[in-house]
Amino acid sequence: MTADVVIPLLMIALLIAGILSSYPVALVLGGTATLALLVSDLPISFANLLVSRVYGNILTNWLFLSIPMFIAMGLLLEMSGFAARALVDLQRAFGNRRGGLGVAVILIGALMAAATGVVGASVVMLTLLSLPKMQNQGYSNDLAGGIVAASGTLAILMPPSIMLIILSDQLGVGVGDLFAGSIVPSAILIGLYLAYTILRATLYPDHAPAARQTERFNVWQILIGIGPLLVLIFCVLGAIIFGIASPTEASGVGALGAALLTFTNGRMTGPNMRRVSIDTMRNTTAVLFLAIGATCFSAVFRGVGGEDLIVNVLEHAQLDAWGTLIVLMMAMIVMGFFLDWLEIVLILLPIFGPIVAGLDFGNGLDTNHQMIWFAIIVAVNLQTSFLTPPFGFSLFYMRSASRGTISNRDTYRGVLPFVALQLLTLLIIIVWPGILI
Repeated sequence: MTADVVIPLLMIALLIAGILSSYPVALVLGGTATLALLVSDLPISFANLLVSRVYGNILTNWLFLSIPMFIAMGLLLEMSGFAARALVDLQRAFGNRRGGLGVAVILIGALMAAATGVVGASVVMLTLLSLPKMQNQGYSNDLAGGIVAASGTLAILMPPSIMLIILSDQLGVGVGDLFAGSIVPSAILIGLYLAYTILRATLYPDHAPAARQTERFNVWQILIGIGPLLVLIFCVLGAIIFGIASPTEASGVGALGAALLTFTNGRMTGPNMRRVSIDTMRNTTAVLFLAIGATCFSAVFRGVGGEDLIVNVLEHAQLDAWGTLIVLMMAMIVMGFFLDWLEIVLILLPIFGPIVAGLDFGNGLDTNHQMIWFAIIVAVNLQTSFLTPPFGFSLFYMRSASRGTISNRDTYRGVLPFVALQLLTLLIIIVWPGILI
C-alpha cells in the first residue's frame, strides 16, 4: 500500500485507540496529527499552515465569542430562580391531572432549553426540582427518569444551542438559518414527548397518577413567572433569526439580560458570580481546546490523502447519496454510545461535510439549503448521544443530582422510548426536508 493509504489508516487507528484509552480527545486529535505530520512527506510549511488555520478559524473567530456568552446566560438563568419558579407554577397548574406533572416538566424543559442552550444545567435543575415530586406523586421511576433526562436534552437542539453554533462554523451556513430551521424539529420532538407521556398515563394510570390534593394556581402568577424568560428568549432569538443582530451581539444581550434577572431576584452574590465565571471558563476552554485539536487533525488528514481515500471507498462501495447519508447517520449513532456530541462533530464533519455538499439527494434543495438540512439532521441525530448508555451525559447528570433515588435499570428503561421518539423525528426530517425551509 502507498503512503496515501497507510498514513490515513494509521491516523484512524491511532484516533480509535486513543479514544478507547480514555485519554483526553483533544490531545488524541492533536497528537495524532503531529505524529502523522512527522512521518508523512508533507513540507515543513504545512506546520505553519496549521498555525494559521488555528489562529484564523478558531482564536479570532468572531462567531466563537458567542459560546461563552450563551454558556454564561444559561448558568445565570439557572441561578436567577426564575426558571425554578416557573417550574413550580406549571407543576401547580398541571399536577392535578393524570400525567399532568410530566407534561409540566416537558414544557419547562423546553422553556429552559430555549433560554439556556446548556444541557447540564437543564437536566440538573429538572432533576432537583421535579424528580422528587414525581416520585412522591406516585410516578414510576422509569417514566419519571425518562421525562427528566429527555426534557433536559432538548437544550442541545433548540436555539440558542451551542451545537448549532459549532455546526454553523463547520458547515459554513448561517447561524440564524440553523436557529430558524431547528424550530420545527424541536416542536415535533416536544409534541411527541407530550403525546407519549399522555398516552402512557392513559394506558397505565398507576405510572403517572394525578395529585392527591389539587393545588390552587393563578394564571397571572404563571405569566409573571415565565414572562421574563419569554421576553429574554424572544429578544435574543428574534434578533438572530430576523437578522437584527449577529449571534455574537445577541449572545451579549442575552448574558446581560440574564444577569439583570439574577440581580432583580437577589441572587447576584459574590460566590454565585464566582461559580458562573469558573464554569463558563471551563466549558469554553473545553470547546476551544477540542476545536484546535480537531482542526489540526482534519487538516493533516486531508493533507495526507484521507479525504480522497474515503471518497474512493464510497465509490467502490457503490453507495449513492442516500446510502452515504445512512452510513454517516449510523456511524454517528454508534459513536454516540461512547463519545460526546462535540467530539463527533469535530471529527466527522470536516471530512464528510464537503462530501455531502457535493451529493445530489434529488430533494430539490440548493447547496445552501441542503447543508442547512444536513446540519439539522445531524443535530437531531446527536441528541441521542445524551441518552444512550453507557456514556449518555444526561443520564450521568440526572443520576448524580438524584443521589441514588433512581436505579440504572430504571434510567435506561425510561429513556429508551424517548430515544425512539428522537429517531422518529430524525426520520421525519430526512424524508420531508421541506418542513425546515
